[in-house]
Amino acid sequence: MSTQTDNRNPRREEPAAHSKPIVETSAGGKPRSRPGERAALDATRGTDRSRPLFEREIVTKAIRASLAKLDPRHQVRNPVMFVVEVGSVLTTILFLQALVGTGEASAAFTGVIAAWLWFTVLFANFAEAMAEGRGKAQAEALRRTKKQTLARRLRQPVSDTEQERIRTSEMVASTLLRRDDVVLVMAGEFIPADGDVIEGVASVDESAVTGESAPVVRESGGDRSAVTGGTRVISDWLVVRVSSNPGEGFLDRMISMVEGAKRQKTPNEIALDILLTALTIIFLLVCVTLLPFSIYSVNAAGQGTPVTITVLVALLVCLIPTTIGGLLSAIGIAGMDRMIQANVIAMSGRAVEAAGDVDTLLLDKTGTITLGNRQATEFIPAEGVHIEELADAAQLASLADETPEGRSIVVLAKDQYGLRGRDVERMHAQFVPFTAQTRMSGVDVDGTAIRKGAADAIQRFVECQRGTFPAALQRAVDSIAKQGGTPLVVASVKRGKASVLGVIHLKDIVKGGIRERFAQLRRMGIKTIMITGDNPLTAASIAAEAGVDDYLAEATPEAKLKLIRENQAGGRLVAMCGDGTNDAPALAQADVAVAMNTGTQAAKEAGNMVDLDSNPTKLIEVVEIGKQLLITRGALTTFSIANDVSKYFAIIPAAFVSTYPALGKLNIMGLATPQSAILSAVIFNALIIIALIPLALRGVRHKPAKATALLTRNLLIYGVGGLIAPFVGIKLIDLALVVLRLA
Repeated sequence: MSTQTDNRNPRREEPAAHSKPIVETSAGGKPRSRPGERAALDATRGTDRSRPLFEREIVTKAIRASLAKLDPRHQVRNPVMFVVEVGSVLTTILFLQALVGTGEASAAFTGVIAAWLWFTVLFANFAEAMAEGRGKAQAEALRRTKKQTLARRLRQPVSDTEQERIRTSEMVASTLLRRDDVVLVMAGEFIPADGDVIEGVASVDESAVTGESAPVVRESGGDRSAVTGGTRVISDWLVVRVSSNPGEGFLDRMISMVEGAKRQKTPNEIALDILLTALTIIFLLVCVTLLPFSIYSVNAAGQGTPVTITVLVALLVCLIPTTIGGLLSAIGIAGMDRMIQANVIAMSGRAVEAAGDVDTLLLDKTGTITLGNRQATEFIPAEGVHIEELADAAQLASLADETPEGRSIVVLAKDQYGLRGRDVERMHAQFVPFTAQTRMSGVDVDGTAIRKGAADAIQRFVECQRGTFPAALQRAVDSIAKQGGTPLVVASVKRGKASVLGVIHLKDIVKGGIRERFAQLRRMGIKTIMITGDNPLTAASIAAEAGVDDYLAEATPEAKLKLIRENQAGGRLVAMCGDGTNDAPALAQADVAVAMNTGTQAAKEAGNMVDLDSNPTKLIEVVEIGKQLLITRGALTTFSIANDVSKYFAIIPAAFVSTYPALGKLNIMGLATPQSAILSAVIFNALIIIALIPLALRGVRHKPAKATALLTRNLLIYGVGGLIAPFVGIKLIDLALVVLRLA
């Protein structure tokens, strides 16, 4: 198999050499996107990570939304906060009764309790609205990038010439296009709808979607054929078959997903909801039965006063897990928001959470573990040939080779032997392009023919010129192949005499730091498997160098699917990424399936995430974001439960001291009065929610570790912290109430 590709069919993510991109440039000469597209760039790129957590516009909208969310039809979706809202309504009614002199407690005490219960509900709604607001701001920016344009719809999709295509086309509004329509897009025009390129090669500005100002190549066939509506052709032309109806395009789906319209609760989130609901019901039943017990005790003892309904409501709100109940929705929405900030669109919260539970990663070798293109690393001269002579000939033969391999040979010769640019016109050099038939390329200069190519092709070339292929050089070729590299042999013919000059060692370059990242994943209990179409020998060499746990060589779609199913049968959750139609079956089977935005429509429909950057290494970042979501939820749940335990010491003695005076001895915090204790606990209960909103939105910092280590860390930091915080907070609030003479 040749190491070169036909330059007439470029597969590089950069403009073709003949392209003249129509793109604005900055003062430094770098391409930049137009102002109208900048909003989308900010909406989807990682620059979003540096935005302030509390932007004024988002906060203002979140405050309004928190009031709108008081609608019981919305509140009932969160049973914990629904109970708090019912308690708020009840204490408000008791406050109004107290104002007219028919209440069971003082109007001031009941009114303050009612106010702080309303604040508790509003703070919980504010947390959810803040998480939604950040996503809606991104969606609004994306919505502004949608343009209604005119499109050239072809009546006859197959035409001989560009002029004939234009003549037989009709101009229609992009909103009238339907699936399977065929359109012609010329340089400078916007692609009117999502689709697949069926003819042509062109440079496309995708900054409206990915935020990258550098144009990319899109062409028919292969895995670089998908185009997105709203992006712009900046050179040449494309014939595109539309793949979606109006309102069903990629940007439309992005907007819908960013806004959270399709967000569903994950299994773990549902389980936590059930736990919180069960705790709420249990404490509700407890509080309901406490009033008759209190009345009976007072009547039996002949002293004391029964507990009031206001105090019971306050007790209930402090007993149930309001902290995590108020933050649970915000945590889930924020997880999807962090994916968006990483330029990954998750189809649902389920996909984000599954990423956190993944314990097997399937990674493609090319572009993920290696740099994606083989690089020249060594010149090995034949016997009797100086290495400088080999380097000089290899560079000359590669000057017109625009493949990454060819460019790397030129760079290696320049860096190691100081061989720099040549005046090829003055040398009257005639370059010989690579062809699939000869499997060689080279140059004819000064009566010398220099060729480089696969070993067997060069051997035939030399023997046809009555030369010989040295046995020692064949051993060098075999040695490179055994190491997983690719040998390129260089030969020359001068005055009818053919000679082999030596071998160029090409190898896949493992990305810097990738071995350390795999070690991190291993510490997290995640197994890494490299997938490659290489032979087992080459695959084993790269796998050992990269430090993956296992590899699958000579991978076919069936082999990938089988591997995923085998791991899933063993109880593992599997993640993989892909971009081709042949990856679709495996993507559909994987628990976390990241499809590349540049890939085929089949791959994007099979996946449950889309990477706008089309960077296969993003899979590792996706797992880390999923882990962070789970860790954040676990940390705040631990904090909330520990928090409630401490609040019991403040509110239970205060609530029942009027009925059972002996409970006064349990006032270990030394709170001023029973009313002050109850009010301090309710105020702390409300303030702790808003204090934790930044943590819920940003997420708990994730450090690679095993489950036992994470559990220990949660218990020590958030468990112990949750126990201590109420003692400190409630006491400080009590002191403030005394100073303000509100106790």
